[in-house]
Amino acid sequence: MAQEKNVADFEVQRHSLEHVMVLAIRRLFGENIKLGVGPVIENGFYQDLETKLIPEDFARIEAEMANIIAENLPIEKDVVDIDAAIAYFAERNQPYKVELLEDIKAKGSSKVDSSAEAAATAELTEQGLVTFYTIGMHRDLCRGPHVASTSELAGVAYKMDRIAGAYWRGDEKNPMLTRIYAVAFPTQAELDAYYATQEEAKKRDHRLLGKQLGLFFISDLVGGGLNLWTPKGTVIRDELDKFVWALRKEKNYSKVAVPHITKRDLYDKSGHWEKFADELFKITTREGHEFALKPMNCPHHSQIFAFEPRSYRDMPQRYCETTMVYRDEQSGELSGLTRVRAITQDDSHVFCRHSQVAEEFNAIWDIVEKFYGAFGLKLKMRLSFHDPADFSKYLGTSEIWNKAESQLEEMAKARGADYFIAKGEAAMYGPKSDFMAIDSLGREHQVATVQLDMNLPERFDLYCTNEEGAQERIVMIHCAIMGSIERFSAVMIEHLAGNFPAWLAPVQLKLLPISGEQFEYAEKVKADLLAAGVAANLDLRIEVDLRAETLQAKIRDAAEQKLPYSAIIGKREAAANSIALRVRGKGDIGAVTVDDFAQKFIAEILERKLESSF
Repeated sequence: MAQEKNVADFEVQRHSLEHVMVLAIRRLFGENIKLGVGPVIENGFYQDLETKLIPEDFARIEAEMANIIAENLPIEKDVVDIDAAIAYFAERNQPYKVELLEDIKAKGSSKVDSSAEAAATAELTEQGLVTFYTIGMHRDLCRGPHVASTSELAGVAYKMDRIAGAYWRGDEKNPMLTRIYAVAFPTQAELDAYYATQEEAKKRDHRLLGKQLGLFFISDLVGGGLNLWTPKGTVIRDELDKFVWALRKEKNYSKVAVPHITKRDLYDKSGHWEKFADELFKITTREGHEFALKPMNCPHHSQIFAFEPRSYRDMPQRYCETTMVYRDEQSGELSGLTRVRAITQDDSHVFCRHSQVAEEFNAIWDIVEKFYGAFGLKLKMRLSFHDPADFSKYLGTSEIWNKAESQLEEMAKARGADYFIAKGEAAMYGPKSDFMAIDSLGREHQVATVQLDMNLPERFDLYCTNEEGAQERIVMIHCAIMGSIERFSAVMIEHLAGNFPAWLAPVQLKLLPISGEQFEYAEKVKADLLAAGVAANLDLRIEVDLRAETLQAKIRDAAEQKLPYSAIIGKREAAANSIALRVRGKGDIGAVTVDDFAQKFIAEILERKLESSF
């Protein structure tokens, strides 16, 4: 927790550096450059501006920033009437700042998703005031805080990182601005470590490894965000889904199935049609009826619960389904497996009584811990709550929300979880417990999500009959263990660098006969191992490399495919009913009898071990 505090404290320095960077850019490229927003982000900051910059400009900007820091310029705050602020920026031809201020004046907020947006505090905004910060000639709208002087930034390590295009306020109908990113850390050692991690991350990029290992790809004829999975990639998808189902089966879940389209009426009643209007793939039938490709499964599952009367004796009802949902994401936001239009959810919904929430939530938590533990991923929890200042985004009443959020936090405390609260991150129908996985490079990813929903049961009038014969409103718990198979696959591929454990690998063992004389024996070894697998209720994935290639070429190809096991078969192995085993990351470990290998190999797969048993 101390580390998180240090990072939070350093945000003030990063924010101040962002203003120093803008001053440097204005000194070098013109005082009248039109400015957008410039927030602090993870590991650094960025600034949107209306000008042309290229990476070759970075060294000049960094040098000028060093000059500004050495000049020991004060960073001064002043509070300004909002009308005077609008006039100030209008006179200086800063239309983006004027637009933000006019929004603040009219609505109390600019609605720009940026920690550097205009209003200093809600209290100041209500008084018609905003804050400015000034360094030298650079005076900008900002809520702060900042360091008192640029000299306080001496010794901070920073580097201009990259340039990208960004539509003003994220709307493609607006002008395209230049977004310049920078990275900053308290010390040079931390900055160097960050870039070393970035280099390693490039090698682990799931898009590159997906192509190298032949797992998935995009066809221009099919469209962006609609990944096609090869036979090898489909093995991984299926094995992940089997694992989740095995864990859910232990908790007495039942499988259900729903169509991929629905009438508009269902989503009108649930509230999704209104709230997700821009993300729905809409269909008009030849009879003029409105349908949509489902963006989620919860309204459908609610109808399965409501299909017949439920007694308290029937509770809880636990439904699960692995199925695709569809969302009309913008083309510019699509990326590999992490942002797609066809999303495979290992979805589940528990319908239970209020008195059963804690037990059901903890059962889901058990599944999450076992699943992510199998990949060596450490977890912490984000409690995603509603934003009381903008309740229009949510369904239900503040009383329902407060009750649900209190219950989630109580359960997190009881479990001794490492958690933090994030206001404004809730789903529209209920608060969430988002599990955050820390990968092998120290990066944080949102993975499993558990949502406590007291709103859809109200909208669909879901209840059970209690012990007194009265109708009792029930609670819905939403959970996808992987979040989506696509997104989890991306996280897992990069976390493991494509080195899948034997239970998950598309090819678990490749036999490498030295010459054609050993082909027959190699096929016999394969048959014996497959038979041993069948006896253990396993469908093993074993191949024999029958190509007319050198042994070294076969060994190299197996290594490039990151196979967990390969085995050389020559005359000696054929005579001794053995294999010369090679283990990924360890190399040649020597001769192993086929029976001994089968015993350890099968046990490793059944136990879903992350590391080799050899």
